[in-house]
Amino acid sequence: MIENPKIRNVSEVMRDRMVLSEKILTILRNEPLNVPQLAEKLGYPVHEVVYWVMDMWRYGKVEETGEPDDEGYYQYQLKEELS
Repeated sequence: MIENPKIRNVSEVMRDRMVLSEKILTILRNEPLNVPQLAEKLGYPVHEVVYWVMDMWRYGKVEETGEPDDEGYYQYQLKEELS
């Protein structure tokens, strides 16, 4: 994970969407993960990964698996028709 990351504005974070979306899909092909777990695997801060995952959820690429954990995080998996 990036230590003391420079805080980027939302437009900067969203510019990375296409590249990171493919990486997220690749990771989720192996197992469902929550946003902090994805952030750790990607090496990006949680607050940036949230944008990418929510964008993918909005457009039907990923879906939640069950209920949130004790910290309130859902695990995400590939949407059935994509897997």
